[in-house]
Amino acid sequence: MYSVSVSGHIFIAHSLKNEAFGPAARLHGATLVLEAEFSRPELDKYNTVIDIAEALRILREITQTLDYRNLDDLEPFKGKLTTIEYLASYIHGEFRKRLAGRFNGLLKITLRESPQAWASYAAALRA
Repeated sequence: MYSVSVSGHIFIAHSLKNEAFGPAARLHGATLVLEAEFSRPELDKYNTVIDIAEALRILREITQTLDYRNLDDLEPFKGKLTTIEYLASYIHGEFRKRLAGRFNGLLKITLRESPQAWASYAAALRA
C-alpha cells in the first residue's frame, strides 16, 4: 500500500454544549493539526498516489473556511457537537466533494489536539 500525507493547522473556537463535556461546554479555543493521508494499493499512471500540490491546495481551501472562526457561528455546524471526531469526518467530506471522480483510494483525516490526543476518520473515495 502506498501513501502520501499533507498537513496544515487551524485555530478554531467552539463550544460543546452538553454537560458531558464539562468545561469544554463553554466557548474555548483550540489549535488543531490536520493531516490528510491518501493511500492506494497501486500507483496511478504518473507513478503517484495523488498530486501533492493538488492535495495541499485542497487542504488550504478547506482550512481557510475554518481557520480563526467560531464553529458555533458557521452554518454547517449549527446544532452540532463539533468534537474533533466530528470535524475529522466533516473535513473528509469536504475533500470528497473536491476530489469527486479524481481519486480512487483511502483518505484518512487526522486532527491532533495535542501530542497526547487526536482523532481520525477514514473512508474510501472512488473515482
